[in-house]
Amino acid sequence: MTSYTEDDERMVRLQDGDADAFDELVAVWQGPLFGFFLRHTRDRSQAEDLVQDTLLRLYRNAWDYLPTGRFRGWLFRIARNLLIDHARRASRDALVRRVRLPSENTADETSELLSLLPDDIMSPGDRAAQAELVEAVMSILDQLPEEQRQTFHLHHFSCLTLSEVADAMQTTLPTAKSRLRLAKEKLRYQLSCRGYSEELYFRFT
Repeated sequence: MTSYTEDDERMVRLQDGDADAFDELVAVWQGPLFGFFLRHTRDRSQAEDLVQDTLLRLYRNAWDYLPTGRFRGWLFRIARNLLIDHARRASRDALVRRVRLPSENTADETSELLSLLPDDIMSPGDRAAQAELVEAVMSILDQLPEEQRQTFHLHHFSCLTLSEVADAMQTTLPTAKSRLRLAKEKLRYQLSCRGYSEELYFRFT
């Protein structure tokens, strides 16, 4: 039996014409959506635009939503499709590629990414060591196939369950599990090749 969530309740209210329900959805999901887009685009302005596009599409498609307890997967499916569309407009290649900010903004980018990473992958060293770790993790993730990379991002950084990841990526649960396992194995191997301790990369197995 599926559970009825607060987001389901907000969507039903929105369908009934309650404008406050949309404001509440924006307040809850604007931050997580921004983090998702920033990690993929590395550009704050593009991330903000994509958040607005996602929320606008949420509003326009609200009437088609069924309150079955799967709101997060539904929302991030919208976000992922917009991200793919954005990448296709930016390049003939459909892959989402890393875009570095200008050098004067590097410190701000690193700070943003550090704040978005789960606490349990942070080493106990100083900020410089943590920033180096962030660069290593993001560099490795950038080399993964798109489906594996986005599965990892959605599960670990956006905190979606594997069922929600499957919904977001319009695939099956076994496929989502397989993609996540492959991403973890590759990340673990590459971190070990770069000299990071097993205590660190074991967290991803």
